[in-house]
Amino acid sequence: MHASTVRNLLVRGMLAGLIAGLFAFGVAYSIGEPPVDGSIAVEEAQAARDAPHAGHGGAASEEAAEEEEAVSRTEQSTVGLATGVLVYGVALGGIASLAFSFALGRIGRFSPRATAALTAAAAFTTVYLVPFLKYPATPPAVGNPDTIGKRTMLFFLMILLSVLLGIAAVIIGRRLAPRLGNWNATLAAGAGFIAVLAVAFVFLPANDDAVKAGFPAALLWEFRVASLAIQAVLWAVFGILFGGLAQRLLVPRAADAKTEAEQPTPAVA
Repeated sequence: MHASTVRNLLVRGMLAGLIAGLFAFGVAYSIGEPPVDGSIAVEEAQAARDAPHAGHGGAASEEAAEEEEAVSRTEQSTVGLATGVLVYGVALGGIASLAFSFALGRIGRFSPRATAALTAAAAFTTVYLVPFLKYPATPPAVGNPDTIGKRTMLFFLMILLSVLLGIAAVIIGRRLAPRLGNWNATLAAGAGFIAVLAVAFVFLPANDDAVKAGFPAALLWEFRVASLAIQAVLWAVFGILFGGLAQRLLVPRAADAKTEAEQPTPAVA
């Protein structure tokens, strides 16, 4: 694939990621922010109950926390949320478009639209769904703040492991295809992917202190469902939009090249 084509795909991927980010922001604001507000209310209620036991030191720490809050909750849930989701969408859209450029024609005889859908589905599964199953998302200020570094490291380690295993599964499936057929090779590679992940789930440490005792289970469930829905919408919209843009960019060129190849060669005088 020519560098100019990859560049055009990169631009289209970032554009599709931006639009997908807009949809994801709508989902995050409508169903994601209420659980966050609820978790903040639970934290404030807990702090209020602990305040009488803290004495003057507790009052002083509360005043310091109020002074340090440079951004209001309204700004965080609107401008801040939109900025974060849109930047996230553009970045992932660019990375996914590069992955699409590498996968096109290497994972099977799929059209650009189908390859984009498969790339988006694979990215959602390896980058978010698999790590989410091991280390589910938690609302802010819910877990132990002393272990946030450890929990973040474990989550990104799970992402890296999931992506590497996904790539390995694709490579193994391609090598098994001539001998087992595409369908059986896909099933074998998928089974191996799940088996290795199951072993990793067993041996990797758990986030035992990710949620404080007594936190409402229903509120935690709402937050996690919202987090999963945001990512699902982001990748679904990206796959649809980028697939259409890639199809329009690549298919006409392929058709023109085929037409030129079928034209008769002029006779040499």
